[in-house]
Amino acid sequence: MSAIVHFENVGLRYGTGAETLSNLSFSLAPGSFHFVTGASGAGKTSLLRLVTLAQRPSRGIIRLFGEDIVTLPRDALPVVRRRLGVVYQDFRLIPHLTAFENVALPLRIMGQDEPTIRATVTEMLDWVGLAPRADARPATLSGGEQQRVAIARAVVARPDLIVADEPTGNVDPEMSMRLFQLFEGLNRLGTTILVATHDLALVARFPSAATMHLARGSIEDPSGLLRYPAAPRRAYR
Repeated sequence: MSAIVHFENVGLRYGTGAETLSNLSFSLAPGSFHFVTGASGAGKTSLLRLVTLAQRPSRGIIRLFGEDIVTLPRDALPVVRRRLGVVYQDFRLIPHLTAFENVALPLRIMGQDEPTIRATVTEMLDWVGLAPRADARPATLSGGEQQRVAIARAVVARPDLIVADEPTGNVDPEMSMRLFQLFEGLNRLGTTILVATHDLALVARFPSAATMHLARGSIEDPSGLLRYPAAPRRAYR
């Protein structure tokens, strides 16, 4: 089975300085669960920007869903992006839309009918504890509430790959575990999960997930699970 994400000797350089990421080579199997850890400045966000097509590499090969996204024409990228669910550190909610409308956006882009959208979004907002805030706009929500809206929007369409950058940075431990239960449920249905986090205690709660550690722009993977990924694991405790 083809890898969902495949990096081969990838490097990323901003401007004329030293490479931010160097010689990244790994594969993520369909239906797998992965953490990216590393100190601030190690390159976690830069790595996720490459995976989510927000940045093109300076060198190397990147394949996403079997497509070589380095050479893929720009007008073909939206089709690939529709298979992604992304949780950004800065949320990127649309300010003039309500929480409900922000979460509904991916389903509307897919062309789902309104009764289905209403039922699905209502259920998702209830899961993240925001059903009473469905009509609130982002500016009236706390940072933690905005983060939960962003997560709900990323997962509502059940994408093939979810990429999350510090998804629990603004929520309490109880909600953090609840959100990861949501990721677990989607993973058991076959969605590949890639989460960047500095919370090593949270990572320790999911010992079956593979972890890549970034240090000075390079990957440490002593288990070899990223270059030679094991069969998908569907239960995390």
